[in-house]
Amino acid sequence: MHISIITCLPRLLESPFNDSILKRAQTKGLVSVNIIDLREYATGKHKPVDDYAFGGGAGMVLMIEPIDKCITDLKSKRHYDEIIYMSPDGELFTQSIANELSLKKNLILLCGHYKGVDERVREHLVTREISIGDYVLSGGELAAAVVADAVIRLIPGVLSDETSALSDSFQDGLIAPPVYTRPAEYKGWKVPDILLSGHQARIEEWKHEQSLDRTRKRRPNLLK
Repeated sequence: MHISIITCLPRLLESPFNDSILKRAQTKGLVSVNIIDLREYATGKHKPVDDYAFGGGAGMVLMIEPIDKCITDLKSKRHYDEIIYMSPDGELFTQSIANELSLKKNLILLCGHYKGVDERVREHLVTREISIGDYVLSGGELAAAVVADAVIRLIPGVLSDETSALSDSFQDGLIAPPVYTRPAEYKGWKVPDILLSGHQARIEEWKHEQSLDRTRKRRPNLLK
């Protein structure tokens, strides 16, 4: 998979992709992440990428010209399955969307900033808009990192245990059950006996019951 992330503040994305699972995925050649500085496609002495909004109002708006030039350049080099704008009013990102995107070959994630992007970008250049929640961030960079992380970890070979992602919360529409590790008892707090029994069928049944119970209590909306 190839992911191109367009941003006017590329340094905000350096850390998430240079450590842990995301770094190993790139080292293994399972994914390539290209962080693109939008200013490289700007014109003028100071290479501006934003300007005041027509009609007035506070805040600056990312201009359409550098974004269009950037996307056009990227599309000239490979076919992109989706051009995604990270937007607070896009469709809410879910595990099922992460699963869907993990099957794609090439993605562009466009990070808004300031007051967002010129509306013509949304009307003519992007194929999808995604939000990671009903709140507003300073820019789309953190949201893009969240989406990329959720998608990349689903690519076969990224996780050392291939079954790990399958047991994540929301993968089957439920919250994951509680997990424990050594020691079996600490300060009198004990691991449930069933997990130490060795009866795998009964353990799996217990885990499913715990997932259902947790989902009913914490996220009953998921059961609807």
